[in-house]
Amino acid sequence: MTGEASLEAWLALSLTRGLGDEGARRLLIEFGSPDAVFAASLIALKSFVKPEIAAEIGKGLDGDAIAPALAWLEDGNNHIVTLADSDYPQSLLNIPDPPLLLYVKGRLDLLNRPALAVVGSRNATPQGLSNAEAFAKSLGDAGLCIISGMAHGIDAAAHRGALRGQGNNWGSSIAIVGTGLDKVYPAANRDLAHALAERGALISEFPLGTPPLAGNFPRRNRLISGMSLGCLVVEASLQSGSLITARLALEQGREVFAIPGSIHAPQSKGCHALLKQGAKLVETAQDILEELGGQPFSPAQTTNLPAADSEDDAAALLEHLGFDPVDADTLSARCGLTVSQLSAMLLTLELSGHINVLPGGLYQRIH
Repeated sequence: MTGEASLEAWLALSLTRGLGDEGARRLLIEFGSPDAVFAASLIALKSFVKPEIAAEIGKGLDGDAIAPALAWLEDGNNHIVTLADSDYPQSLLNIPDPPLLLYVKGRLDLLNRPALAVVGSRNATPQGLSNAEAFAKSLGDAGLCIISGMAHGIDAAAHRGALRGQGNNWGSSIAIVGTGLDKVYPAANRDLAHALAERGALISEFPLGTPPLAGNFPRRNRLISGMSLGCLVVEASLQSGSLITARLALEQGREVFAIPGSIHAPQSKGCHALLKQGAKLVETAQDILEELGGQPFSPAQTTNLPAADSEDDAAALLEHLGFDPVDADTLSARCGLTVSQLSAMLLTLELSGHINVLPGGLYQRIH
């Protein structure tokens, strides 16, 4: 993880009122690091953010604002992972709006393990709960980390199934929540949250103290799908939030799977709608594993291929890039990597100031 001084600056940047992740990334691309952002002049800052936000940053690090997070980190099971950290989920670098940092309680080694999202109705049928738990256990035993949102119903059943797997060194489970990690929501899942903290992980992009605000839950769904190779919808009504996760998965280039059910059950309507739209019908966990390329998944595998995390990687990609603007498809043909693989590497190079992103999805080397 980042050093203490840098972490304080990352926290302060993430907590700057009105800035948001997009604004923070814009400043990082321009100034290079959170410390450099806080060292910048007001005139320089106003070129990239509104005057009131520039004034807020110009006040410097707010020790009172970041103190709760620093105190929370005194527990060795608690972590904060920033965009600059090797533990940051590399698959999230491929989504349009990766969080500036993540609060993590539990096992950091799970953040880059091959994963599958398992989601569904809060008001699940007994059969749906049984299916979710059984699929999650089988997929976890095959080496996939099961990711869900710790809600009642299918989410909780999926977490339970994964935690029943072959052991801590295999699949396990991650809950991505819509509150600060100092809160458990829903409260009825407190025991499950404690089990996840011990044998899996809980993740939030929201600062400590964030209550269960309605708008936070659809937002966190992009992380559930973004950290996963695919998304399995077990049961869902036509109004289910699980369909948001499935739609986001499609937009992010992930696989979408659905389990069919009774034509008379409201909890099956959402799955049937997904199947009509092209989701893959699955009856067994093996159907999913075959679609994802086989089994078992090794715990050492990652959900994405390497980002530009070494000077050799960066130099090789820059050599292929050249100095003329180029699109991702052309660059993919030049270097033999897929567009998905390139996305993470290009974002790393952009944040480090080596390339510019131009209109029309073009990339250009700066130096």
